[in-house]
Amino acid sequence: MKHIEITQDGHLGTITLDNPKKLNALSHDLVAEVISALQALEQAAARVAILRARPGVKVWSAGHDVGELPEGGRDPLGWDDPLRNLVRTIETCRMPVIAMIEGGVWGGAVETVLACDIIIAAPDATFAVTPARLGVPYNVSGMMTFMSAASLRLVKELAFTAAPMSAARAERIGMINHVVAAEHLEIFTLEMATTIAGNAPLSIAVMKEQLRVLAGAKPVSPRGFEKVQGLRRIVYDSHDYKEGIRAFKEKRKPVFAGK
Repeated sequence: MKHIEITQDGHLGTITLDNPKKLNALSHDLVAEVISALQALEQAAARVAILRARPGVKVWSAGHDVGELPEGGRDPLGWDDPLRNLVRTIETCRMPVIAMIEGGVWGGAVETVLACDIIIAAPDATFAVTPARLGVPYNVSGMMTFMSAASLRLVKELAFTAAPMSAARAERIGMINHVVAAEHLEIFTLEMATTIAGNAPLSIAVMKEQLRVLAGAKPVSPRGFEKVQGLRRIVYDSHDYKEGIRAFKEKRKPVFAGK
């Protein structure tokens, strides 16, 4: 595959993001390869998948490939957006997915990581939810992913400031599972994956699906859902959305007008 590497050792599968020129941005092509790799590992009887980047990277993933987002007049993060498909695949695949993190995780890549079942990070890892820097409206299911991982106040801080959160703080608030020294990160992750793979795969698959359904059991009225969707349209029809995308492409600081 062009943007990732996939390996399997017995019941353990590893998917390595490998597009450093684009900072492992979640482009259509890269996402399609990760989804295909997860499906291939399931078919090959893998019991655990590890999602990682190359050792020592400064950026685990830069999130959405902003160059692929529309400049206005159309929902940039709709139901069939590549990230939505990737998150659904991670959440619904039968085997647990462990995210092994070094470096920065930005934007939609944070949601991708939080969709994984277990998160193990090096001390240098940071997590930044960045749509406010671009004027991009986040979607409902993405917000639910964040709210399942952290308290409402912390989700607001991440979303409103777009500032990076350290791995140490993310572990302290329960957003990630473990912070492990970089030189021990791979060994620690493999040991946990091996432990999981040695347990009953059907039992784990059923419990994973039970937890997914229960975590999503947060009813929203039809009127409430329509309101949330309407609020998103205010953003992606706005001057600020067009300005944010164009500024990113032109490598300049956006000038937001609040309209």
